[in-house]
Amino acid sequence: MKRILQFLALLLLLGQSYLGHAQSSKVSGKVTAADNQVLIGVSVVVSGGAQGTVTDVDGNYVITVPNDASLVFSYVGYLSQTVSVRGRSSINVVMAVDNKELGEVVVTALGIKKDERALGYSVSKVEGQALSVARETNVATSLQGRVAGLNVGSTSGGPGSAARLNIRGVTSFSGTSQPLIVINGVPMDNTVRGSSGEWGGADLGDGISNINPDDIESMTVLKGSTASALYGARAANGVIQITTKSGLRNKTTITYNTNYQFDHAVDNRDFQTQYGQGSQGLKPTDQASAIISGNTAWGQRLDGSQTYGIDGQQHPYSLAGDNFHNFYRTGTSWTNTVSVSGGGEKGVYRLSLSNLDNKSILRSSGLARRTATFTTSYDLTKKLSFNLSANYIDQEDTNRPQLSDAPLNANNILFLSPNIDQSLLAPGFDVNRNGLETAWNVDSYTTNPWFVVNQYINNLSRKRLIGVVSGKYAFTDYLSLMARTGYDYSSDRRFNVEPYGTLYTTNGEGSLQNLTLGTRLEMNSDALLSFNKQFNQDFTVSASLGGNYRYNRFESSRLYGGQFIVPYLYTPTNLRTRNLEYQFTELVTPSVYYTADFTYKFLTLSTTGRYDRFSTLPNGNRSIFTPSVSGSFIFSDLLQSPALSYGKLRASYAKTSGEPAQPYQTSFYYNIGNPINGTPRANFDSRLPNANLRPFSLREYELGTELKFFNGRIGVDVAYFDRQTNGEIVGAGLSIASGFDSRSVNLGATRNRGVEALLTVVPVRRGAFNWTSSLNFTKLKNEVLDIDQSANPSPLQTGTYRPMNANISIVKGLPIAQIMAYDYKRDASGNVVVGANGVPLRGNLTPMGSGIANLYGGWNNDFNYKNFNLSFLIDYRFNNKILSATEYYSYVRGLNQATLAGRDNGVVATGVTEGGAVNTISVPAYIYYPQLAANVSSLEVLDGSFIKFRQLVFGYTFTQSLLSHTPFQDITLSLVGRNLFTILKHTDNIDPENTISPLVAYAGVEGGSLPFARTYGVTLNVKFK
Repeated sequence: MKRILQFLALLLLLGQSYLGHAQSSKVSGKVTAADNQVLIGVSVVVSGGAQGTVTDVDGNYVITVPNDASLVFSYVGYLSQTVSVRGRSSINVVMAVDNKELGEVVVTALGIKKDERALGYSVSKVEGQALSVARETNVATSLQGRVAGLNVGSTSGGPGSAARLNIRGVTSFSGTSQPLIVINGVPMDNTVRGSSGEWGGADLGDGISNINPDDIESMTVLKGSTASALYGARAANGVIQITTKSGLRNKTTITYNTNYQFDHAVDNRDFQTQYGQGSQGLKPTDQASAIISGNTAWGQRLDGSQTYGIDGQQHPYSLAGDNFHNFYRTGTSWTNTVSVSGGGEKGVYRLSLSNLDNKSILRSSGLARRTATFTTSYDLTKKLSFNLSANYIDQEDTNRPQLSDAPLNANNILFLSPNIDQSLLAPGFDVNRNGLETAWNVDSYTTNPWFVVNQYINNLSRKRLIGVVSGKYAFTDYLSLMARTGYDYSSDRRFNVEPYGTLYTTNGEGSLQNLTLGTRLEMNSDALLSFNKQFNQDFTVSASLGGNYRYNRFESSRLYGGQFIVPYLYTPTNLRTRNLEYQFTELVTPSVYYTADFTYKFLTLSTTGRYDRFSTLPNGNRSIFTPSVSGSFIFSDLLQSPALSYGKLRASYAKTSGEPAQPYQTSFYYNIGNPINGTPRANFDSRLPNANLRPFSLREYELGTELKFFNGRIGVDVAYFDRQTNGEIVGAGLSIASGFDSRSVNLGATRNRGVEALLTVVPVRRGAFNWTSSLNFTKLKNEVLDIDQSANPSPLQTGTYRPMNANISIVKGLPIAQIMAYDYKRDASGNVVVGANGVPLRGNLTPMGSGIANLYGGWNNDFNYKNFNLSFLIDYRFNNKILSATEYYSYVRGLNQATLAGRDNGVVATGVTEGGAVNTISVPAYIYYPQLAANVSSLEVLDGSFIKFRQLVFGYTFTQSLLSHTPFQDITLSLVGRNLFTILKHTDNIDPENTISPLVAYAGVEGGSLPFARTYGVTLNVKFK
């Protein structure tokens, strides 16, 4: 730490000498509106320079300026004022409302800054402070409930899990439908590194999960195709732009931010606790029968009598203690960030160093992330400027948890019989049997959870460098040329071991699943010639012409093998068998594009176009042109209304396209396999190439309005959108008789249309008290218009879950990610038909609803009183279904509350026999419910709607009088909470957000995930003088 501080001090001294410094005197004052209300956050800067500050919660400011300087006061919605200092030490300012309500500057595609008034499409901005005060290990998850049109989900796969981000619905049949992530104007790699399916797997995070929230100035969501069209095919699902923090001219600032949070696992189960382990209605009579029934509860009613446990000892046959909270620990997350920023007349800089230490609620699992970020901009001459940003990430993930039906999934502890104390499973292995796993149930593939915690290894190390360098030359005050290159390189090392002693491995000798070394490189180079000229007071033209060259490369080597010779020596040379895999892919996309804006008074017409050439497609279909057009009309400029402060109509239309997610789908290529008796082996890929593959197309139009009333006290932003995708590139199944199992084809069409709205209200603005409230809302209709151009196509299955009696499919005429399940078989009168064994029969495979919500949004409130701040966020999601493996297994294992019925006398199903007679057959509960769950999978389809109290922050900013004799300029202390409680849900035994994968193919599938956690903590922000 001492070396870090010395290094920062050296940089500070160099920055001062490098960028210059000016003599000055102190000026203070207060800024108010015409109604005498204090204005918080007014920008106060020196005219012609960049020394600056903002007013505090009382409207006060203090700034050091040259004696002959002028101060410029500016605030959104108010007219700027320039005031000469003239040796005064106190200047109070009353600001007047700007009746034209000039919009703020918005960063749009390619980092081009535009006046918000001129935009013909919807853009939403979230300030970085909202993402960092109460934080998530993946900053994208902090966007939940904050942006209209944006649906955010997560997998609960541990710290740093991937986020599912969908803007205005889902367009892909089986991919991610994720938006493009852009940092400082350049696309970054946001690949989902790993996810879970029906057979298990671990969530290895995505690209955005590596970003430190303390370095983010803002995140801007470009929602429509027009907003993102300049990025081409990769932005077909929208764009999320990250702008990182920078320094201020002539002002040196040192900040220290620390955030410490506790994570408490939430037990959402409501399992029955009246009956204990056993089988056929009887409790265990010896150790063997106890192990057989370790995760089932088909025994007798708990009566406190002595019975055998899985350890062979006698234990009371009664309800055990709090197994859930005794197994899962209290997780912690501690982030420390120190930064120094400053600048002079010619440039600015910012350097930050950050450390995150996270300990998951699952023992032995966690995340450590160290980041270093440096940004600078410098005016080399009056016409030539230079910008550089670099972000280095060094991240270590320890024991990423397995999810879904993976054998080494510690979350199987959730199905422990109610009379078994979880401590009986610990430590999970027998030291007297060379560390062999201790069995706790009859299925060796359901690993002892304590064995997983103490022995399993699944580590991931990532080193990543994200950099952007650019130069800009201004030929005149209206013509400039910018050149920019973005570089995103990551190196991953994954080490995944099935430990020695794992029961299901050969002779219990374990295996090496992954020793994988992989690298990813994403490079984007741009050249942009820009013209921006105001010809007279009413007419302005802004136009840009440019080109982009994208290069992407992925390389991976995987070593794996079975049976460690020497116990617990986990090296490749200690394996009895070894295998090697190698992957290499690369692609390039050259592009040219233009954008032009024509503004006449209150009217703006904008157009863009982009021409892409994809290396992943065949020669005849490689190129595509994607245009867009938009317009805005500031009709409030024509009106004189005391109520309406600002009014805008906007409209846009765009066409865009997309390419395959992976290269090499248009021609044959070989996979190099493991040698046989020393002879190299190669084979074709199982996917049949398609030389006629073409880009899919997407068209979208948007109509919207923005209204502000009573000087901004009420604001409304509403948009209607309609987007349609045609020729989706999917893998269609083939008969194995062809020698292949699938082929990439242009199939299907989808449509998303809906309304998104944002209502912002300032109910109270009185004296030092201010209350701002905003409600966002999205309602959309997603529909699969076509699958294979046939009249009645069969559903296209994309994913399933381990019970294998239901799936996720694409169904014509219904929303994407349709859950298909078997309902009860019924006769012509609607009666349930019961089989000869007394269990209801299975009906047809039936659509049950989509795993993706079509109604979602959030309600955010912010209260300020003097130096106190209180804010809270509530978000909601409705009309989505969940396919729950937890629900299935709770029926099969006798844990569901519904299985209490018929325990003593058997179950007589309500219904009729196949012959039409009333059913009278009584079936023992331990036979009835497992067969019912297998037959009728609609029992496992649940309503995934919820309302959650997502975030609460209570903060205090220390007054200047308290800090006047300290080295501190500002100190803010905040108590924070995330995921505090669920206001409404319809799932008895799970959290409705707890799905296994961020992929659309598994949308709505639940089972075996890490429990969600409530987070409590404290954040301290310190700024030094």
